[in-house]
Amino acid sequence: MELLGLIIIVMVIVFVSMTVKVVAQQRIGVVERLGKFHKLMHPGLNILIPLVDRVRDVHDLRVQQTNIPPQSVITRDNVQVKIDTIIFYQVTDASKASYGISDFVFGVRNITTATMRQIIGRMELDETLAGRERISTEIRTALDEATERWGVRIDRVELVDIMPPLDIQEAMDKQMKAERTKRAVILEAEAARQDMILRAEGDKASRVLRAEGDREAKIKEAEGFRQAQILNAEGQAQAIQDVAAAERNRIEQLRASMLDENVLAYKSFESLIELSKNPANKVFIPTGAMDTLGALGAMGELFKAKQDAAK
Repeated sequence: MELLGLIIIVMVIVFVSMTVKVVAQQRIGVVERLGKFHKLMHPGLNILIPLVDRVRDVHDLRVQQTNIPPQSVITRDNVQVKIDTIIFYQVTDASKASYGISDFVFGVRNITTATMRQIIGRMELDETLAGRERISTEIRTALDEATERWGVRIDRVELVDIMPPLDIQEAMDKQMKAERTKRAVILEAEAARQDMILRAEGDKASRVLRAEGDREAKIKEAEGFRQAQILNAEGQAQAIQDVAAAERNRIEQLRASMLDENVLAYKSFESLIELSKNPANKVFIPTGAMDTLGALGAMGELFKAKQDAAK
């Protein structure tokens, strides 16, 4: 009895396990009934008929990735390169993923390899190294056309690495070093050229400023000399005017004092006498002036007589 009870319990457990199926989130199951597609099991609790319904596949609906082993590909210029690729894909139709192809991951890898050989075969090495985006886009386009019938969507295609042969890498390294050396020399020469240009422009500007300064200084000096001459001429003119005015004033005062020319001549004669009294002075009188001096003596006596009469 105990054995029979144990057998019944085991059968119940097996029956329940075959009847009740729990599907996790972001997963979906494909159910066949008597070998024919019946329905899809969605996340949560699902009830099946034991021995009639069978779960064929359970697909993960999250984005998956598969690595394509490094493939040796020959470029248009006959250079063999190895390309390492990663494919990101997502199952969009579980029934097509199960019945459209026996192994869609294997199919994706094969299509990627074949498409890559076609694309790289039309490109040279330099284009291949610089055309990662172009290669990825063309591979994705080719995969989308095929995987659409498989219920799979290609999300991204990434070229992890493109490895040319060792001798090509060494040649590329040398070329890169030579190019960098060339650029350094060009930049250094350009810097020296700019330095010379700036120095020449600075020297030119300095000379121009110095010449302008000299010119301004000469203009200022000439202007000062001109102003000095003008002031000197004006001073001389003013002095002449002052002398003339003083002389005119003196003459007017003499006239106001009723002194005529004879009196003035006599005063000049007295001054000459006073001047001759100094032994250090020598007075030379022209012969023609003797008559004038005699007349001046007579006028002197007359002038003294006028002064005495006036007293």
